Amino acid sequence: MSQATPSSHGFGLRAEHYGEILRRGVRADLCEALTENFMGRGGRPLAVLERVRREVPITLHGVSLSIGSLDALSESYLRELTTLCQRFEPLLVSDHLCFGSVDQHRAYDLWPLPYTEEALGHVVGRVRKVQDALGRQICLENVSSYLEFRYSTLTEWDFLAAVAEAADCLLLLDVNNVYVSAKNHDFDPKRYLDALPRERVAQLHLAGHRDCGTHLLDDHGSEVPDEVLELYRYVRRRYGPRPTLLEWDDNLPTLERLESECARARAVEQEAIHDLD
Repeated sequence: MSQATPSSHGFGLRAEHYGEILRRGVRADLCEALTENFMGRGGRPLAVLERVRREVPITLHGVSLSIGSLDALSESYLRELTTLCQRFEPLLVSDHLCFGSVDQHRAYDLWPLPYTEEALGHVVGRVRKVQDALGRQICLENVSSYLEFRYSTLTEWDFLAAVAEAADCLLLLDVNNVYVSAKNHDFDPKRYLDALPRERVAQLHLAGHRDCGTHLLDDHGSEVPDEVLELYRYVRRRYGPRPTLLEWDDNLPTLERLESECARARAVEQEAIHDLD
C-alpha cells in the first residue's frame, strides 16, 4: 500500500468509473470513498475499493452521521464505520458539520446549524462520542449554506474553530463551500480562512458550483472554476500542503478528465508554493 503525502491530489470514487478502475487502476495520489456506499456490502463496490486501496491511500467521507442532530447517534452506523476503518485503514475519516435528520427521519441533506454556544456544546459532546467509538479523530467539513439563522451568536468560522479545539477533532476544509457561502451571505472568504486553526486543517475539497442568479449552488456538477482555484491558491499559501480531493457528482466526466482536473489543482499548488520561495 502506498502512502499519501501532504501534496497528494485525488478524486471521489463513483460507480460509473468502477469498470475502468478495475481494468486499469487509478492515476492519482489518493481516492475518496463515500462511506455509505461501502457499508454492509460485498461484491463489486468492495472489490473496487480493495483494488484502489492496494494502489493508493483512501479517505472515507460520510453524509449520514448528522453530528448536529438532536437524534441519538446511530450505534449500528458507528459499528459498520469501525469495521470499514479496520478493513481499509483510511488516511482520514470525515463527515459534515451539519444535521440531516429530525425525529429519526433522514433527509440525506446537509442542513447548516445555528451557531450558538448551546449548539457548540451539543456538537462537541457528540464528536467526542464518535471519536471514542472509532478510536481515532474525525474530520468535520464546512457545508455550503443558503440561509442564516437570526439567533446565531457566532460566525461560522468561529464556530468551526471552536468545535475543532474543544472536541480535539480535525477539519476538512471545502474551499468551494467557503466561496459559495461567502457569495451567498456577503462576507470575505479570506476572513473565514484566516480564522481557522492551521494545525486542525487536515484535508481539502475542491468542486464546482452553479450560478443561479440569486445565489450560488454547490452542485458538484462542473470543473473547479477559476475563482475557487484562486481561493485554493490562497489556502495553499496559508496552510501549506494538504491532501486535496476533487468532488464531481453531476454531469460526471470521464475518469481521464477527473485525473486531469487533479493535475490542474496540483499545478495551482505548485505555483502557490513557488510564490512563497
